[in-house]
Amino acid sequence: MAESISPDLPGTPQPITYGRVFRIAGPIVLSNATVPILGAVDVGVVGQMGEAAPIGAVAIGAIILTTIYWFFGFLRMGTAGLVGQAEGAGDTAEVSALLTRALLIAGGAGALLIALQTLLFAGAFWISPASDEVESLAQTYLAIRIWTAPAAIAVFALTGWLVAMERTGGVFWVQLVMNGVNILLDLWFVLGLGWGVPGVAIATVIAELCGVGLALWFCRDAFKRPDWRDWPRVFDRAKVIEMAVVNRDIMIRSVLLTATFTSFVFLSARFGDVTLAANEVLMQFLHITAYAMDGFAFAAEALVARAYGRRDVARLRRSAIVAGVWGAATCVALALFFALAGNWLVAVMAKDVEVQEVAALYLPFMVAAPLVGWAAWMLDGIFIGATRARDMRNMMVLSFLAYVVAVLLLMPSYGALGLWWALLVSFAARGITLGLRYPALERSVTRRPVTNSSPRSS
Repeated sequence: MAESISPDLPGTPQPITYGRVFRIAGPIVLSNATVPILGAVDVGVVGQMGEAAPIGAVAIGAIILTTIYWFFGFLRMGTAGLVGQAEGAGDTAEVSALLTRALLIAGGAGALLIALQTLLFAGAFWISPASDEVESLAQTYLAIRIWTAPAAIAVFALTGWLVAMERTGGVFWVQLVMNGVNILLDLWFVLGLGWGVPGVAIATVIAELCGVGLALWFCRDAFKRPDWRDWPRVFDRAKVIEMAVVNRDIMIRSVLLTATFTSFVFLSARFGDVTLAANEVLMQFLHITAYAMDGFAFAAEALVARAYGRRDVARLRRSAIVAGVWGAATCVALALFFALAGNWLVAVMAKDVEVQEVAALYLPFMVAAPLVGWAAWMLDGIFIGATRARDMRNMMVLSFLAYVVAVLLLMPSYGALGLWWALLVSFAARGITLGLRYPALERSVTRRPVTNSSPRSS
């Protein structure tokens, strides 16, 4: 019997309970709550310099790198699904080898970004030009931060491994330490030492190195077995191709999802500065929803992946239902909160009366968004756990097309209201199309071949 490196003991598997789902989801929700704080501090410390250019430089530089790194977010999702399935199947050797495989991808991707930094940053400023002073400061910021690209991308892989192993407490501490170190060093380097924009970049570099170091420590069980450096296994052709295909399809899905939200912002600008500002304020409500739902989607990933690896349809269905109930309750609570406190939140974020009035007009859409988007968020987690990346890609293509058609049909007649309707259409289309593919997901469980010679219960 293979030795387990997961919290589950060999033998009778732990039951899928609401408490187990919450224990997985809770740390993710808490860690996500720290993300907006870091952005506010980054802007706040350079704002103390009394000039506009440093604020713009940090904002633009951070957006450029966040966007570039985000394209490698597939590494977290793909790693979580594949590791969870290997753990569920009892293939602990593959659990370790997968982490090595993912870290090698992260290192290679980071090195490639460093090599291509001049082209990447030139292209970014060509797409979104700024003043000479802002661009110069942003280039300095980017030139410092790019050197930790391998570490920043590696955190995706390490996070995926921890989620699959149900060690989301580790994810919380990694995020907390990264953001905490970043904030403290921001204050010291910028306000104390007067390093300005380079100080913000250096603070982030040190924080990312601390984060990847801590994440590696939390994943130390994977390195206790020799399998992590079993190079024939790590470079097994079939396994490498499987990982590449899964990651490719998730990346395509993610690019289309980003295109939906990016186009929403660009199209909002057609209706004037006030509408653009109001829509941007309301989009923060959507970010809050996504941060909250991530935890339960991650729980679905971990539990569904294990059930899929065990080829246990009943446990897979139970995992999907229990995580889905938590997600539904969260979405209902958020919808009620937005309905009751939405106007107050808008007033806190925007002092302009016109922006508040326009935002109030569109607020019902943000009340509806968690309810309409619940199925899409939860099914994403379920399909990631089952590594049904092809379905995710194809259904995202259909959903994006539905969004485009809705924009073309509704915007000419209803203006910005039509744009909001189109966004809700994209949420609904994603949930419905993935829901229609769910029976095929369950059928694929029993057809999945056994990939290891010593399966165990998990």
